[in-house]
Amino acid sequence: MRLGLDLLFMFLVLFILFALTKSLAAIDYEQALTKSLLYYEAQRSGKLPPEQRVQWRGDSALKDGSDAGVDLDGGYYDAGDNVKFGFPMAFTITMLSWSTIEFASKLETKNELSNALDAIKWGTDYLIKAHPQPNVLYGQVGEGGSDHTCWQRPEDMTTPRTSFKIDEQHPGSDLAGETAAAFAAASIAFKDKDPTYSGQLLTHAKQLFEFARSHAGVYQNSINVAGQFYSSSGYEDELLWAAAWLHRATDDKSYLDYLGQAGNTGGARTVFAWDDKFVGAQVLVAKLVLEGKVPADSGPWSQYKNQAEQFICSCIQKGNNNVKKTPGGLLWFLPFNNLQYTATAALIATVYSEYLSPKRASIQCSGGIVQAPALLDLARSQVDYILGSNPNGMSYMVGFGSKYPTQVHHRGASIVSIKKDPSPVACQAGFDAWFNKNAPNPNVLDGAIVGGPNDSDGYTDSRTNFQMAEASTVNTAPLVGVLAKLA
Repeated sequence: MRLGLDLLFMFLVLFILFALTKSLAAIDYEQALTKSLLYYEAQRSGKLPPEQRVQWRGDSALKDGSDAGVDLDGGYYDAGDNVKFGFPMAFTITMLSWSTIEFASKLETKNELSNALDAIKWGTDYLIKAHPQPNVLYGQVGEGGSDHTCWQRPEDMTTPRTSFKIDEQHPGSDLAGETAAAFAAASIAFKDKDPTYSGQLLTHAKQLFEFARSHAGVYQNSINVAGQFYSSSGYEDELLWAAAWLHRATDDKSYLDYLGQAGNTGGARTVFAWDDKFVGAQVLVAKLVLEGKVPADSGPWSQYKNQAEQFICSCIQKGNNNVKKTPGGLLWFLPFNNLQYTATAALIATVYSEYLSPKRASIQCSGGIVQAPALLDLARSQVDYILGSNPNGMSYMVGFGSKYPTQVHHRGASIVSIKKDPSPVACQAGFDAWFNKNAPNPNVLDGAIVGGPNDSDGYTDSRTNFQMAEASTVNTAPLVGVLAKLA
């Protein structure tokens, strides 16, 4: 009898261990991390390197910049089209850099640090070319209007590749400020591995910050064609964001003074995204407060911290104006490409957890005290939803899991690879042959995060539905850091 009970007990223990192991292994964060960085290789413009892993892509847009007498080869296509929009591209690089800075050791452990740095460098190499003089910055190549009238692979597109810039007579403080932030953050990411390159990036960051400060204006007034697609609502946030990154990169007091003298620290924000960086700046300043580098109870420093924490409280449902959640538990901000906002919120929660932990600090929300582990739990819950723990049982990361979007709104992925069929796809012919074809894309856009479901957890897997089915470089970048932490 005793032996039977012992065997039964042992069986129960083994069963529980098996169940726990299975639940822990249910979501493979490491694989998701690998795919998230692979995605950036699919978005590359220009001459592809020998070590290119995404083999269905080929060289493209090799003459970019020739209309202006500059070399603008390289960089990233923004989403499912073939335009290089500098504003969201720079934000993508800042997010990839932030992810890499905070979780470099985790990335190294998972053998992904070099891939993360490669993803950053593909962007910064281009941005260096786009900044040929201190007060000149090329902010776009290609035109959204003409590009969107065609459905072609980037390798054989026939649309105009016009180059657009800002300069002293045609300013763009937001574009210059965000690009300065990207350079400054990337300089930190490269500081140990390549100090010379890091120094070069920092020089560009400093020049662009001064350009942004001394020549005020929103960039779409200078690059009109950008306005329809990535219009900026203002430049105060980018200047604070850039100053915060430059201070972190240099420890130069002048950047801290700029932050301290700001008349507008942003207030409580409702999103953190390519057009609104206030939350990012607030969090970077809150880090300084937590570390005792600025006074916690004087001047604007407490404002930055309190406002950062108000955003976090609203995400964790303990604030005065909580972020909406879908019935399935997804943070739902806006109807168009919602997952970009969920991804940035997840990164904010993750990094803030990292900042609180060593100080054993917590957040006092109106709905109660929030400790660091709860922030990581929030980030994990959002990542889990995105990777398949949702009412549809669908991963919104392409290529991850057994069920994911197959009709991503993406020209290159939806048309047969040029390596399989080099016959050129004409502008309008692509719509008939590929866009309107009710079949899975021939190429899997691994690691792409699509726009995602609606506020009722519903999703339509159709490339005609660009609101839900289009992926963008800004969507995946914040999740690189969160996935590195969870992997």
